[in-house]
Amino acid sequence: MNKNLTRKLTESAVLIALGTVLSLLKIDLPFGGGVTIASMLPLVLISHRWGWKWGIPTAFVYSAIQLLLGLDNVGYATSFIMAVGIILLDYIIAYTVIGFSGVFDKVIGKSRGSMAVGIAVTFVLRFACHLLTGVWIWGEWMPETFMNMTMTSPWLYSFLYNGWYMLAELVVTEIIAMLIYQPLARFIRREDLR
Repeated sequence: MNKNLTRKLTESAVLIALGTVLSLLKIDLPFGGGVTIASMLPLVLISHRWGWKWGIPTAFVYSAIQLLLGLDNVGYATSFIMAVGIILLDYIIAYTVIGFSGVFDKVIGKSRGSMAVGIAVTFVLRFACHLLTGVWIWGEWMPETFMNMTMTSPWLYSFLYNGWYMLAELVVTEIIAMLIYQPLARFIRREDLR
């Protein structure tokens, strides 16, 4: 087996495991959802180190693990199509899009800035997935009031519910990514392989 392929597989496995452990260390927020300790940052690192074409399958594997950990959520579906929607939009697509983060290295160049943009864009894409399932599926359980506001629109409810924790997740991940970028710059740029 190619030495680089072995290295990619090993690093991906370790970072997927790290991301999975970090996803279990969640702080539940008062209005729903929760914030992890940058559980998707390992996926971002792989995407920036080895490129988005490697980052996407790595993030897909992570998404499958997250689906297995959250499988009980699929039980809320009242139809087969709703179950497929939860599986795809709340898990598979929502987490796999994080693997695109490294695409900004091609546009901006491998840098702290490209990582910051990659995180922001891919987290917004993940938010969009959760927003859609929030309206389509979870809106059925929309409370009468949320965040001290009367809820009449599943769009507003989903935006507030998912926006609340996704914004917190985005901020935590951006801060940690910016703090660790310099110490990991050689790793991210693959200078450690030269």
